[in-house]
Amino acid sequence: MDKVLGRLSTMSGALAAGAITINTCLYNVDGGERAVMFDTLRGGILPDVIGEGTHFQIPVIQRPVIMDVRTRPREIPSITGTKDLQMVNIKLRVLWRPVVEELPKLYKELGIDFDERVLPSIGNEVLKSVVAQYNAEELLSKRAEVSERIKKELLKRAAQFHLTLDDVAITHLTFGREFMKAIEAKQVASQEAERQQWVVKKAEQERQAVVIRAEGEAEAASIITKAMELTGNAIIEVRRIDAAKEIAGKLANSRNIVYLPTSSGGGNSGSPGMLLSIDK
Repeated sequence: MDKVLGRLSTMSGALAAGAITINTCLYNVDGGERAVMFDTLRGGILPDVIGEGTHFQIPVIQRPVIMDVRTRPREIPSITGTKDLQMVNIKLRVLWRPVVEELPKLYKELGIDFDERVLPSIGNEVLKSVVAQYNAEELLSKRAEVSERIKKELLKRAAQFHLTLDDVAITHLTFGREFMKAIEAKQVASQEAERQQWVVKKAEQERQAVVIRAEGEAEAASIITKAMELTGNAIIEVRRIDAAKEIAGKLANSRNIVYLPTSSGGGNSGSPGMLLSIDK
């Protein structure tokens, strides 16, 4: 029985030692990660990039360095001056990732915290150089152009440090208090000028309407005068008859108007009758 127990303990010890040995000889690279190998016998970081999966290593001699290669956001703030010497507070959002093929060089030159060493410095450098080429008003009116120039310059600088940028955008842009007041005053003045132009246009249109109306009345008067010269007072009589018909039609449709003749006995005395308004 003691021999069996001794064999079991020996086997369990051997299995434990084997498991430990296997565990130290294997390592995993998860999704979105890559690894570079540090080899003490071959002069440090090896030039190969190791992909996702389970891989073999030589204990003590080799040590894998796991690096994240997924796209990550980074906000870069900066306070800089414009071409017309206005101070501007600007923030830049950058989506960046390391170049996978150049991970060994990246680790040799910058280490594992390369983003903290590179992005803030090159971001401020590019922001200051690009913003200094625009006036304060141009930063507002040409925001897309400014963002595109910043992206172009950042891509050049980041490539020198084995980084690439997927997107660059200006997320925050503010000026000093005095400049903002000047912009508001300018906008108010511009709106007032537009309102005055509208008032002038309205007055001009009203003047033209009066002139056109007066010309129409003058032309109508001229036509009537010519007609009177040709026909005498006949046209006036026609107009009076038309007006009388219109008045008679309106009175006939009114229930509160009663006509009372002044002549007695139905004779023709020549006196006009009376129109009475009878309330209901």
